[in-house]
Amino acid sequence: MAKVPKIKLLNIKKIILAAWPFLLAVLVYMGIRIAIHHSTLVESIYSERIYPILAATFSFLSHFIPFSLWDIFWVSAILAIIAALILVILKKINFGLYLLRVLQLVALLYSFFYISWGYNYFRPNIEKRLKWETPPADEKSFRSVLDTLIDETNKNYTSFTSVDYPELNKLVEESYRRNAHELDISYPNGTRRPKTMIFSSFFAKVGVSGYFGPFFNEIHLNSYNLPMDYPFVLAHEKAHQFGFTSESEANLVAFVICTKSEDQRVRYSGFQSLLLYFLRDASRMKDYKNFISKIDTVVIKDFHMRQKYYQALENKSLSRVQTKANDIYLKANKIDKGVKNYNQVVSLVTDWYYNTVMKKAKN
Repeated sequence: MAKVPKIKLLNIKKIILAAWPFLLAVLVYMGIRIAIHHSTLVESIYSERIYPILAATFSFLSHFIPFSLWDIFWVSAILAIIAALILVILKKINFGLYLLRVLQLVALLYSFFYISWGYNYFRPNIEKRLKWETPPADEKSFRSVLDTLIDETNKNYTSFTSVDYPELNKLVEESYRRNAHELDISYPNGTRRPKTMIFSSFFAKVGVSGYFGPFFNEIHLNSYNLPMDYPFVLAHEKAHQFGFTSESEANLVAFVICTKSEDQRVRYSGFQSLLLYFLRDASRMKDYKNFISKIDTVVIKDFHMRQKYYQALENKSLSRVQTKANDIYLKANKIDKGVKNYNQVVSLVTDWYYNTVMKKAKN
């Protein structure tokens, strides 16, 4: 039997080592094209079986580290790319090899993003998963929910500080445990340790209060968040960890989890956060001022303080760039409304009230 020359074997090995990240990316892309048209398959195979195992594994490993592994990784990667580019300019490294390594890194990040979490983008929406009925599209339902939010925000008003954060995290987690079934959540789905953004100051300038890092299954919160926002933002990012990719769905989950908490501080954070979304939509109504007049003075003061605080932190130019980038990212992942998806929580909360409160009251 003729032997394969060693030189050919080495060349084949080199080609395989160079090509496998791109082959993996192609397979992941093909999986995305299938997932787009088979959402129930995504739900039954990936979201309900594969993702919970990945989430439990990665979150278990990363929760031992008190700081953000993703922040460290992306900064290190950028510095390594810049350092290698300098070596290319100095002709210490071949440009072709440099370009290959950068493209391999991009291909691997693309693949790992969807494998570790991103396929959840293609699961059925929460209305289908919870088998909700669609309420009549009338202004009456909106007004009813808005009045409820105003009453509950007034009733639950309280103040607290960042000293309460560890306790609030436990309370939010406990609410998830108790209410997981109502939202079709596979609890515990791993470990959720809140981590502070290493670059909180920069993210505060672009208006980012928190984000979920799928690569290490980490929850990140901005250290510049006001205490009144902390429980809601925390619950929102935990919702992403549970596989809710839509921003409006994560907002809905955060609202339900916060407002069903046994703690007044957590409930206030949930009600006042959603009241702001509803007021934004109500601002186009002729009797908008009538709704404002129903809100207690202490709550109005909170809203004014909140507005001034975040406006002082914001860099409008950077914020516009971040908003545009986020809009492109969301639309690329089949969130058709882009950044407007955040405010779609208004219709989701109205649907939730209709299916869990109004229908029961009628019966």
